[in-house]
Amino acid sequence: MATFDDREKAFENKYAHDQEMQFRAEARRNKLMGLWVAELLGITGEEAADYARAVVKADFEEAGHEDVMRKVLGDLGDRATEAEVRAKYDALLAVAKAQLLTEE
Repeated sequence: MATFDDREKAFENKYAHDQEMQFRAEARRNKLMGLWVAELLGITGEEAADYARAVVKADFEEAGHEDVMRKVLGDLGDRATEAEVRAKYDALLAVAKAQLLTEE
């Protein structure tokens, strides 16, 4: 019975780790997205970092990522199309995951 309990505990630990890594990757992606949007808006330095933090915080408004999309699309206006923004958002998740893997 101990073997079954050990396996169950191992699966629980893996699940918790995977969930934490997904959360960290999404937060990192949102930060990268904020920095990209700041660049398009001509924001640099500490203001860009502040904007990126605001994008990360926007993700906590509701489940899913539409809260982030509303923020950045509203801020960008006509500087980028919705398709461009969504494509960049998707691409940045892979970048964020790669960055986290190199940090471990």
